[in-house]
Amino acid sequence: MEAISQDSCGGGDEAPGAEGWPAPEARVHFRVTRFIMEAGVKLGMQSIPIATACAIYHKFFCEINLNAYDPYLVAMSSLYLAGKVEEQHLRTRDIINVSNRYFHPGSEPLELDSRFWVIRDSIVQCELLVLRVLRFQVSFQHPHKYLLHYLISLKNWLNRYSWQRTPISITAWALLRDSYHGGLCLRFRAQHIAVAVLHLALQVYGVEVPAEAEAEKPWWQIYTMDTEIP
Repeated sequence: MEAISQDSCGGGDEAPGAEGWPAPEARVHFRVTRFIMEAGVKLGMQSIPIATACAIYHKFFCEINLNAYDPYLVAMSSLYLAGKVEEQHLRTRDIINVSNRYFHPGSEPLELDSRFWVIRDSIVQCELLVLRVLRFQVSFQHPHKYLLHYLISLKNWLNRYSWQRTPISITAWALLRDSYHGGLCLRFRAQHIAVAVLHLALQVYGVEVPAEAEAEKPWWQIYTMDTEIP
C-alpha cells in the first residue's frame, strides 16, 4: 500500500498516525477522537462531517505539539469547522451543551452566563487558529464513497448466501470509522484505506472472493488502480 507524502500531513519526520506518536500521546488522541465521534452522533452529524472533524484534529496535531493546546477544545473547534466545510452547520451552543453533557453526564444545559461565553469565544478563536495552522486546507477526500462502491461491486460478485450470512458491510464500515482514531486518513490514499478495511472484513469472516486463485491480479489490486469516483 502506497503512503501519501509526509508533506501532506506536515508531521516532518514523525509519522502522523498512532504508530508515530509516543504511547501516552496516542492514548490521548484516541480518547479525543472518540469524543469527536460520540459528540458528532449526538449533534446529528453525518459520517463525512465527523470524519472531516477527526481529520482536522489529527492534521492540527501533526503541526502543533499536544501540550500547546487543550485537545478537547481543538476537538470542539474541529466539529464546528467540519460542519461548515461539509455544509452541515452546527450552533456553538449545541456543541457546548453536548460537550458539557459528555464530560458531566446528567448535567443541565449551561446557562448563558459568563462561563458559557468564555467557552464560546474559545471555540471561535481556536477555529481561527486551526485554519491558520492548516493554511485553510481543510477539505479531505474520505474513503467512504470508495468503500460504498467496492461493497456494491463485491456484493454482485460474491455468492448471495455468503453475502447474506456474514455482516461484511457492517464490519467494513465499523473498521473504517475506527480508523479515524489515528492518522491513517492522512497517511494513505482514500481508495487504499477503503479496500484495506474491506479486505480485513473478508478475512475476519473467512470469505473468499470467487475465482481469486485463477485471476491474473488480486481483486484488491483492481480496486486500487488510480481511478477516481465522482
